[in-house]
Order: sequence, then C-alpha cells, then structure tokens
Amino acid sequence: MKPESLEVNARSYRWMSRPVVVVCVDGCEPAYLDAAIAAGVAPYIERMRKTGADLLADCVVPSFTNPNNLSIVTGAPPAVHGICGNYFFDRELGQEVMMNDPKYLRAGTVLAAFADAGAKVAVVTAKDKLRKLLGHRMKGICFSSEKADQATVEENGIDGVVEMVGMPVPSVYSAELSEFVFAAGVKLMESRHPDLMYLSTTDYVQHKAAPGSPAANAFYAMMDAYLARLDALGATIVLTADHGMNDKHDAQGAPKVVYLQDVLDDWYGQDEARVILPITDPYVVHHGALGSFATVYAPDEARVPGWIDRLQSLPGMELVLSRKDAAQRFELPPDRIGDIVVVSERSTVIGTSASRHDLSALEVPLRSHGGVSEQRVPLICNRPVSGIAAGRRLRNFDALDLALNHAQ
Repeated sequence: MKPESLEVNARSYRWMSRPVVVVCVDGCEPAYLDAAIAAGVAPYIERMRKTGADLLADCVVPSFTNPNNLSIVTGAPPAVHGICGNYFFDRELGQEVMMNDPKYLRAGTVLAAFADAGAKVAVVTAKDKLRKLLGHRMKGICFSSEKADQATVEENGIDGVVEMVGMPVPSVYSAELSEFVFAAGVKLMESRHPDLMYLSTTDYVQHKAAPGSPAANAFYAMMDAYLARLDALGATIVLTADHGMNDKHDAQGAPKVVYLQDVLDDWYGQDEARVILPITDPYVVHHGALGSFATVYAPDEARVPGWIDRLQSLPGMELVLSRKDAAQRFELPPDRIGDIVVVSERSTVIGTSASRHDLSALEVPLRSHGGVSEQRVPLICNRPVSGIAAGRRLRNFDALDLALNHAQ
C-alpha cells in the first residue's frame, strides 16, 4: 500500500495523484521565456504561465549545474546534500577533483525515496556527468542523452533507448542533446507511464545565444512542443532552471576576466594562494571554465581578513566573503569551500591564470554564470497552485514541493 506522503530531508511530499514531471532547463534566464512568448514561438509555455502558476525563484549560489540539480532533486540546499560545485579541492586527498561521484552526496533524493515506496520513477539528463548523482540509490530508469546508446537494464533500468526515442545520439555540443531529453521524456510517458519524472537539459544554446536570438527562440519552440505533449498525456509539469545566464564581455565582445590566481601570485608570490573554479567540468567549449564564482585557499587563516580587504578593491568584484560568511549566506558546506569565496559582478568572470584558460574554442562572445546575478530563475507550473505562504522566498529546489503539495 502506497503512503499518503513521504518525508525526505525534513520536508513532506504528498503522493502524486497524476504523473508529475519536473523539468530543469539549464541556463534558463527568465528573459528567454519572455522573448520566446513575445515572438509567438512558445504558445504552450504562454498558456502555462497564464492558466497555471507563473513564479520566479532563486537558485543556489554558486549558480552552477551540479549544486542546483542536486538541490532540486533533494529539495534542500548544498549545506544538506554536500554538492557545492562541479569541481572542488578535496582537503583530505590534497587534490582538485570533479564532484560528480555519488560518494560526495550527503543526503538522499526525493526521487529515490518515492521509488523505494513503490513509485515508478524516471530520470533523463543531457550530460552523463549528472546521471550517477541524480540516480543515486534510485530504483527505476536513469540515463543520459550523451550515452543513450550505452544504456542497459542493469545500469540504467532500460535498454534500446535510441530505438525508442528515434533519434541518433547527439553531439554533446548541440541543441539536440537537450531535445533528446524531451523526446525521451515523451516516449517514456507514453510507454512506461512513470509516476514521477525528472528531465534535465544542457545550457549549450544559452551559453551561445542571448534571449530573443533566432537560435534561442528555436530552442524554446522545440521545448514548447514537447511540453505540450507531456501536458496532453496528463502530467503535472513544473519547469525551473539551475541558473540564469549573462553576457560576460565588453562592448567589443572581449571576455571580461579577472585572472585571480595571477593577481594573488603577483601580490603574495607563487604557491601561497590556491584558486579553485567550481564551474570546471569536461565541457569547456561552453564557457572556457570561466564563471562568476571562485574559492580561494590561503596558507593560514591569519591572512584571510587582509586578503579579503584587498580582493574587495578589485574592479569587477561583487562579493568577497570568509568561509563562514559564505557558508551561512549561500547555505554551503563549509568543509568543501575555500577560506575565501569571491563572486564577480554581472558582466565579469573569474579565471585562475591566463595561461590556463584556452578561449580559442569560444566562437561567440562569452556568456556564463555562477554569481548572484544569475540567481533568478523561472518556477512555472501548468496547473494553478495554492497554499504557498505570502512572502515566502521561493527557491528552484521548491519545484517538487510545488508539484506534489501545491499543484494537485
């Protein structure tokens, strides 16, 4: 017998009365939806916002992919689930490592809890880097577009994905990688009838194309058609984003970068400071590993206040915080961030050393994310919602709460 509700990470979720689909659109600055609707290419999303719930929410800072996707599926901030970047300095190992191994997770997901209680759960993500985190200890279907042709029943809960979807495996640097996610979601809803489904795209288009541009509008028109099909299949849909996206260049199109490792080496000598960029992942063509959030490790804590004072004077800085202040303000695990957290302003990104960033693959002026300037994201539902307290600060990780507790 299925329970009436489940408690996960100190939050209660009602059992779904109809299929629920939560969509995380990577890099979806709210302006993308506005522009697509204004251009007349997203009629379903327009209807969703008019007849359902049209809200805005704050994502997690650092406004990067991994921390926010894991916040959405756990319903909790990184202080609870432990994933505070794509990449971090593991003090125990003394190494810089990718944070895409489930061993770094400190909390279970809502998806796994519902699967354990008997729900049919499916997860489709664009990049494989997220798959193991999202599907951690989850019984059900979980695969990525990137490696859809390698999916097996043992590893992914399904095989024959490419045949089911009817699309070849797309390039990781393409809009089609995200289209595959939506196409698979529709096919799964038609054939497997999941009770709960999570779809997560990639921000390849958003890194290259500003809101209202032909490429951006084409992407949202594609997405709109698939969302309409999910709606027609009876699903409650909540759409949000892991972060927004902004131009990070000057009027001539040159990237506006503070190379923080070079700055600190110049001030204090080499091998004193270690700068870590949590945006770092294997897919640097998008962003050249440049984002608006960095952490700094100092050789001893006595130096931190002086370093903070000096860093605050750098042009392009929005916030320079101690580990304690940053962990408190952004709900981060203090043992997984540096002694200092540096956040750049809306049009500026942070690098390590200029020699370590190859920007030759950037075909268009740099667009990126990571700071508080990319924190506002859509939170929309295809059904009206009720029971949300007035004045409540909504977060993107309220998506499952919205779908299960307020939209039914």
